[in-house]
Amino acid sequence: MFTVEDRDSVQARLLARAGADGAIAGAAFTGSFATRSGDRWSDTDLVLAVRGELTSVVNQWTGWLYRELGALHHWDLPAGPGIVRVFLLPGWLEIDLTFAPEDQFGPRGPQWRTIFGQPQPLEPFPAPDPGHLAGLAWHHALHARICIERGRWWQAEYWISAARDHVIALACLRLGYPAHYAKGAHLLPDDLTAPLEATLIRSLTEAELRRALAATVAAVTGELQRSEPALAARLRPMLTELADTDDEPPGRPLL
Repeated sequence: MFTVEDRDSVQARLLARAGADGAIAGAAFTGSFATRSGDRWSDTDLVLAVRGELTSVVNQWTGWLYRELGALHHWDLPAGPGIVRVFLLPGWLEIDLTFAPEDQFGPRGPQWRTIFGQPQPLEPFPAPDPGHLAGLAWHHALHARICIERGRWWQAEYWISAARDHVIALACLRLGYPAHYAKGAHLLPDDLTAPLEATLIRSLTEAELRRALAATVAAVTGELQRSEPALAARLRPMLTELADTDDEPPGRPLL
């Protein structure tokens, strides 16, 4: 694994190149280095303000990372008018470079530290929609039950685990913690997270999957009761049905 010295050296080289590149109008840290809370394991999140057309600048930087920093792979995340290019360097050092048009260079959340350039006032990213998360939770529980009835053990495991993820996101959102990628999960109280351990799947057998699904349905119902009590009251009878092994299998909507 990379060392702190490796990461600091790469950061310094990235900032030196940004400062010397006439196509770059600004640079800023996001993520943990923006708030100076980075630790031994933190990756580097850097936003670059690009003058003019993005594609040629992104391509030039990509070639440089491969030639000079030994990049092994990269992939992109959608970012509105910008591009987030995620690089893997030797030693499992991750570099997330956001290339933003100059007029889109600015903070959209609290994690921002300008290195140089003039940030613009931008609208913050919207918080996750709790109604959408609630819908995903019951949808995934339903499809987990259907997959169990069809004997698709791996697919059932996928839906059960995904439903648990949305329970965690709903809880984080309700309590004001980061909801994306379980970043706030470690802040949740033990009395909320302890029951989630029962949702973990120990083996791919029908009995185990039914047990884990029942625990997941209980977790979904409990979190909806806390965050959306009216919705919980409407859905509780149907959610209970999903965990009932004695009833007829639910219908088979298109997957």
